[in-house]
Amino acid sequence: MRVLVIKTSSLGDVIHTLPALTDAARAIPGIRFDWVVEEGFREIPTWHPAVDQVLPVAIRRWRKNLWQTFKSGEWRRFKQRLRETRYDLVIDAQGLLKSAWLTRYVKAPVAGLDRDSVREPLASRFYDRRLAVARGQHAVERLRQLFAMALGYDLPNAMGDYGLRREQWPSQLPAPAYVVFLHGTTWDTKHWPEHYWRELAERLALARIEVRLPWGNPAEQARAQRIATGLKNVHILPKLNLAGVAAILAEAKACVAVDTGLGHLAAALDVPTVSLFGATNPGLTGAYGKGQEHLGSDFPCAPCLQKKCTYQPTPEDQARFDLKREWPLCFTRLNPERVASRLSAMLLAEDLR
Repeated sequence: MRVLVIKTSSLGDVIHTLPALTDAARAIPGIRFDWVVEEGFREIPTWHPAVDQVLPVAIRRWRKNLWQTFKSGEWRRFKQRLRETRYDLVIDAQGLLKSAWLTRYVKAPVAGLDRDSVREPLASRFYDRRLAVARGQHAVERLRQLFAMALGYDLPNAMGDYGLRREQWPSQLPAPAYVVFLHGTTWDTKHWPEHYWRELAERLALARIEVRLPWGNPAEQARAQRIATGLKNVHILPKLNLAGVAAILAEAKACVAVDTGLGHLAAALDVPTVSLFGATNPGLTGAYGKGQEHLGSDFPCAPCLQKKCTYQPTPEDQARFDLKREWPLCFTRLNPERVASRLSAMLLAEDLR
């Protein structure tokens, strides 16, 4: 049986789909998957043993210059690739109009979430089979249920398995134990204050633990440089592709992460991680896997699910906190002392294993 999966983005969402493939591969001997994914994430599906072909798309880039996309023949070639292989089923795991539209170019039945379950209800009109999956669950579990219903097997009564193994990335040269700070994220409200990152790094220096700082764009590189200034235990990594970051994570003792795609990659590799949530809800999209600890803020307005903070500080807030360095204030409930305490307990547990 050959199935085409459509899950284009984002990084965390793509990673969340992997356990569903593992379930299916164990339930249906010989099943194989091809995968349509954004070009920036094309490495990830190749890591799963049940995936054969990866069909990269560039919807984000194509939207910016539609004329050039058609003129260059890029869109035509992509459609041809979709039609080259005969599929038994297409699963739209994205649930958006942009992903549902792509199913029009594949001559196979299409399965997806029904209008009450899907993120964009109009997308369900493109599906031959509309499946109901309850909201309010973690994204990984919703995807596992979608695949089980679409492919007709019983969902395993166990935590999902991403199907990745640390052995896929060769070990680096022997190095001191280190913790990775996954400090980069998209929304302003997801950023743990730089002041806090630096204080946490200083606490780790006292324990003689090194810190690695990855980065993916100039803004993240500049933040990493500010965090590392003057701290001998903090090392800024060169710019890495996803496989390079995975290799660093696979050798880490632990990670500290904000709500970011790389945090989900750490979880997929079973790296013990303390993840910090202010504006977002870890119950729905938190890092899923073994050794994952979520610290969610109990600030009055958290989780607000807003990209911009609209909280108005009270006079008491202004007296207690440095609003220039401790913003957004929901993260004051997750200060460096509290995070260091949880991280220390995690590192101790790893040493005792």
